[in-house]
Amino acid sequence: MRETFTWLPTDGAAEKFLAEAAQEEVYVAEAGGGIAGLASFYRPENFLHSLYIDEAARGQGVGSALLAHVRSIADGRVFLKVQKLNSAAIAFYRRRGMEICEHGDPTAPGGGWFKMR
Repeated sequence: MRETFTWLPTDGAAEKFLAEAAQEEVYVAEAGGGIAGLASFYRPENFLHSLYIDEAARGQGVGSALLAHVRSIADGRVFLKVQKLNSAAIAFYRRRGMEICEHGDPTAPGGGWFKMR
């Protein structure tokens, strides 16, 4: 899923994801015998930590289905952070009724982040 975050360094990215995911619920969408997407959810804070969709699976409802699943099991409103440069993801979440509620450091890689709910 490197094509999503082209501006971020990849050193240790897999290890970092696995370490964080150890405390989260991870849901996987499969298609054609492979992974089409995944969502990692930190239930104590209703925080959607990751929602990644394989480039070949985009536009097929995989992201919508994973987001809907997380929303259905959350104890309240779901929150997430999205890189400011990830305009496609921001548009995706806005189309599903989410709004920006906080701004992160604009000097961070990716232009910082938005918190959405």
